[in-house]
Amino acid sequence: MSSPERTWKTIESGPHTYEEALHPVVRKNYGKWKYHEIPKPGVLKHVAESGDAIYTVRAGTPRQDSVDMVRLLCDVADKYTDGYLRFTVRNNVEFITPAEENVEPMIKELESLGFPVGGTGMCVSSVSHTQGWLHCDIPATDASGVVKSMMDSLYSEFKDMQMPNKVRLSTSCCSINCGGQADIAVVVKHTRPPRINHDHLATICELPKAVARCPVAAIRPTVVNGKKSLMVDESKCICCGACFGACPAMEINHPEHSKFAIWVGGKNSNARSKPSTMSIVAHNLPNNPPRWPEVTDAVGRILTAYKEGGRPWERVGEWINRIGWKRFFDETGLVFDEDMIDSYRHARTTFNQSAHVRF
Repeated sequence: MSSPERTWKTIESGPHTYEEALHPVVRKNYGKWKYHEIPKPGVLKHVAESGDAIYTVRAGTPRQDSVDMVRLLCDVADKYTDGYLRFTVRNNVEFITPAEENVEPMIKELESLGFPVGGTGMCVSSVSHTQGWLHCDIPATDASGVVKSMMDSLYSEFKDMQMPNKVRLSTSCCSINCGGQADIAVVVKHTRPPRINHDHLATICELPKAVARCPVAAIRPTVVNGKKSLMVDESKCICCGACFGACPAMEINHPEHSKFAIWVGGKNSNARSKPSTMSIVAHNLPNNPPRWPEVTDAVGRILTAYKEGGRPWERVGEWINRIGWKRFFDETGLVFDEDMIDSYRHARTTFNQSAHVRF
């Protein structure tokens, strides 16, 4: 018979509170900041109501971080910032210190180690991107490789503040678009339904799991050669590739039929204009590793036109709304076609087959 008296103690094993990771100066002045400024690209200065000032040095990273690379960054933090650093949602690393004299030596050391300092203010920020071949189970391409190719050509735009406003980029290795809304987004799309290997499907796949994975109910059970299998209703299939993650026998990747598309004008913030979703401006770009020159060229055209024609503080979508789509395509040299039109009036069929809107 158990004793009514409790003789043991609960030990919390969940995550620590974020406050423990804050620099002491940040923790002291949390929520009591007077103003902030950008003394130079890659450096932020925050001044508190108490008079305390703290400096943040931001550097880009490759996102797929090795143990050796993290140790290098930790050594820099131990040397200049009392061991305090943090990673941002866009894969930058930030070093925080109240000592202004540490800023310049830290920048020089980071640059010498191959970590470019920048990504603040009116610049092209680091790319928010999905896992690609490294981890995800349904990618049509390597998002990390595309990011590397783009940012090699945009290196100076990351380090300098010469854009009309901050430009947020994203890449997604499939049409599910984990990269989210962005000023310019690179999204891979499959252009044909999956090919089914009926001989292997029943032995390596859980059929109910594969059926449930489809967001538009295009997968149905069937019998092939006397064995239980699956079929795809191609009139409903949106070629997202989600089924492949649950069932490798439903292969959808193909070097010719998996294509890139460029979307523009997405925005999450409420500043100056309401949040907005993206619009497609280029598609059927080839999945052409290892440098993806066609994708890099299209993104470069958009950024060049935006840099030359955007007004101060205009985001990419706001610039397009001001000049109009016709002028946008004229200035970027991109080709417009009717498949890019997707309004409520003309797209009821596609909306009915979407995972987002149901009528």
